[in-house]
Amino acid sequence: MTANTLLAWTPAAIVFDCDGTLMDSERHWEKAREVVLGHHGSAPDPEFAQATKGLHYTECGRMLAEYAGAPALAEQMTEQLLASFRQLVADDPVTMPGATELVRKAAAFAPLAVASNCPRDVVEAGLSRAGLLRYFGHVLVPEGAVRPKPYPDVYLEAARLCGAAPGDALAVEDSHCGFVSASRAGLRVLAVGPRKPLDDAAGEIPSVDLWVASLADPDLVKWADTRRP
Repeated sequence: MTANTLLAWTPAAIVFDCDGTLMDSERHWEKAREVVLGHHGSAPDPEFAQATKGLHYTECGRMLAEYAGAPALAEQMTEQLLASFRQLVADDPVTMPGATELVRKAAAFAPLAVASNCPRDVVEAGLSRAGLLRYFGHVLVPEGAVRPKPYPDVYLEAARLCGAAPGDALAVEDSHCGFVSASRAGLRVLAVGPRKPLDDAAGEIPSVDLWVASLADPDLVKWADTRRP
């Protein structure tokens, strides 16, 4: 599906990532990682920051511990990471540009869900404070048998709960980890943010159907305005 055909298509469901897509909280994860590493006498470099973007917090905690040279402290550093992140989000819950308008418009023509690697309480609290939670019928996070991104589970389950086949649903994502997860699930992918190479160290290249700088992109807004249920 090309960009032109994507913007002529009406998805049967839309599944949004949360951090960095709906909520301006990726910077909080970055700060939280800095805080935790600082407590252990280290500091992240740009490559580490990029490698941990979008990962499940337990995987991020493990990587923090290895980066700090203290792999045995993975559980402790994961707890410190979550505590720092929760405080930062509570102090400064801000939506990404265009997120509120696009969600409101999209809810008029398709069922919406959120698929996130964050704890449920963090996702729901942030969206609630932003006034967005009421638009989403389902919030999917890794719990029980549902594995975190880059596994496809959260996207497969979100599409199912919305009553849509994966190929008829749209994923809205900002991270490589999320692109891989949604692609593995078979959803169409709308990428948001600065455009980056899609290939990674493992060689898996996810499918991205359209890339926009932000959810306030004029063509995207026009698309949402012209959809019908």
